[in-house]
Amino acid sequence: MADRLDAASEPALDRAAAAIRNGDLVVYPTETVYGLGADALNPEAIEAVFEAKGRGRDDPISLGVPSVEAAMDYVEATALERAFMDEFLPGPITVVLRKRDLVPDVLTGGRERVGVRVPDHDVALGLFERVAPVTATSANVSGRASVTSLEDLDPEIDDAAAVALDGGESSGTGSTVVDVAAGTIHRRGHTADAVEAWLQERA
Repeated sequence: MADRLDAASEPALDRAAAAIRNGDLVVYPTETVYGLGADALNPEAIEAVFEAKGRGRDDPISLGVPSVEAAMDYVEATALERAFMDEFLPGPITVVLRKRDLVPDVLTGGRERVGVRVPDHDVALGLFERVAPVTATSANVSGRASVTSLEDLDPEIDDAAAVALDGGESSGTGSTVVDVAAGTIHRRGHTADAVEAWLQERA
């Protein structure tokens, strides 16, 4: 079972970051749902995320970073994509962008593009400022409900994680997933209407 720690505690964030650097899994709060974090450049750690979630290896996982600028170390962005990121991030949006070579294929299911998340949440950002990039996928077994509090954590995730940061209740609505280059919203969540309006203005 994961060690439950108060997410508001600086030592707890340090402990969670150390666990990720060590190749372990961490459950962390965001403004949408709880996330399952691992070193997004470590293929073995990424594999552990897939295993814990029971997720198909062809179903890509996003990565989380503390800022748009930090994201540029791992992805390439056109002027339009960068303008979108500057407008909507940090926020409950996952932006699909062309990955750089250092991002492992196991994270993206072999695809050339990867989802990028810069959450609008102090705990998640505090964690990502200590260690990044971190996997940004929901902390639930695939096919089950997303987790909005640690009380709802699936036993399989609880057993697989080293640390679980308790940040209280989250909103329960997933992020909006958008491919700006294609002008496509893959999943509607928070602020989807604003994203759609932005894309239509620039179509």
